[in-house]
Amino acid sequence: MQDVTESIIFGFKEILNYHTMKLVFLIGVTVTLFWSAIGFFLWDTLIGISSSLIDLVPFSMIRSNSAWMLESLLWLFLVIVTFALILVFFGNMILEKVSKEKYSSFSLGIIFLSATFWAVIGFFNAGVLHQKLLQLLNWLPFETVEATMSYLLGFYFIYSGIIITMLFVTSFFSEHLLIKLSKKNFPYEVLLEENEFKTSKKRVVDIAIYAAISILAFPLLFIPVLNFIVQITLWVWLIKDTFVEDAQALLIAQENSEKLTQYKKSFFIISGVTALFNFLPLFNIFGPFFGEITMFYYIKQIKSKL
Repeated sequence: MQDVTESIIFGFKEILNYHTMKLVFLIGVTVTLFWSAIGFFLWDTLIGISSSLIDLVPFSMIRSNSAWMLESLLWLFLVIVTFALILVFFGNMILEKVSKEKYSSFSLGIIFLSATFWAVIGFFNAGVLHQKLLQLLNWLPFETVEATMSYLLGFYFIYSGIIITMLFVTSFFSEHLLIKLSKKNFPYEVLLEENEFKTSKKRVVDIAIYAAISILAFPLLFIPVLNFIVQITLWVWLIKDTFVEDAQALLIAQENSEKLTQYKKSFFIISGVTALFNFLPLFNIFGPFFGEITMFYYIKQIKSKL
């Protein structure tokens, strides 16, 4: 467990590095703009698909899940507004006290604290808020609730696309990222040559499996709590398979790769922490980099034990 904790701390430290953050924002903004363009040009198609899927689900489940999604949107809105207000009133003072290299890290810290504050408030008032939103949805016509849910699902599809594409792109450039990281922090570490064809094929297969299971499990997204469990389970599985494969290709000889199975629990813990990034916009673009770096560091730590 000490190796896992040390690896997670190392991962956080490295993603807050100024040069790493520049790479994160470059890839993150590119991927986000790409999916935003898809959403803009195919929005009617996405809404049509959402409406067709919603027609297959009982209204009581739609209403309950709509309330849950509205709670999430309210929380997100409060986080963004809090962050904006802090910058408006204290922005100049922050710029005077914080260097350019640390400003992005400081901004992320504000977002994290804001998200935590409103999450705690929401946790202790969840029952009352949920009931009020259910009452509101009961007063609205079914067509209005259905249309609202279709729009929310449209945004969910776009956001899921951003998350999976970020993971795929980060994994694709993992060799460049990890070799540079190793040279900086572990100059005497000898890395293996990655079989790019093999790892790329594995990435595509994993994403295809993820997509297929997501489609089959779609009705479960309308069941509160269970939808959270299903979603985070799929994320954790995909993150674990992808990043273990990337790190293993550079650190562990093929004949020793089977021995990594004894560390599955640690891999799931690291993947679980990485998956939590996906629940907060902006933080989600840091998740794949954190997971890639943390998994690499952890496997490097246990390499001598194999």
